[in-house]
Amino acid sequence: MAILYFLLLYVGGVFFSSIYDYFKQQNNVYYSAVGASGAVAAVVFASIILYPQGKIFFFFIPIGIPSWIFGILYLVYSAYMGKRSKDNIGHNAHFWGAVFGVIFTMAVNSENVSRFYEQLGVSF
Repeated sequence: MAILYFLLLYVGGVFFSSIYDYFKQQNNVYYSAVGASGAVAAVVFASIILYPQGKIFFFFIPIGIPSWIFGILYLVYSAYMGKRSKDNIGHNAHFWGAVFGVIFTMAVNSENVSRFYEQLGVSF
């Protein structure tokens, strides 16, 4: 069953992350996008929901960033850069793939939401 969930997460991430730019760029003959970076963002953000106290490490930086902080910074950066659209990076795909990863992980098992907050030490 875990393999099925992963495939749904990955393929759903590809599809969901492509929708925004598809409609935004559908009349732009010079726009092309290929890749699975939105799906990778979905997988990364699913892992953030499942394990928010995990660490994200960058090459040559020995100190890990808590994954939930990285997630917030990544979403802000992707939204900002997606609005600027000055480079050839699919920032909108990354943003919407990440959103899909969060929503999918919460929808698959609603207990993931409470576990996320428990791991952060937040209680309601």
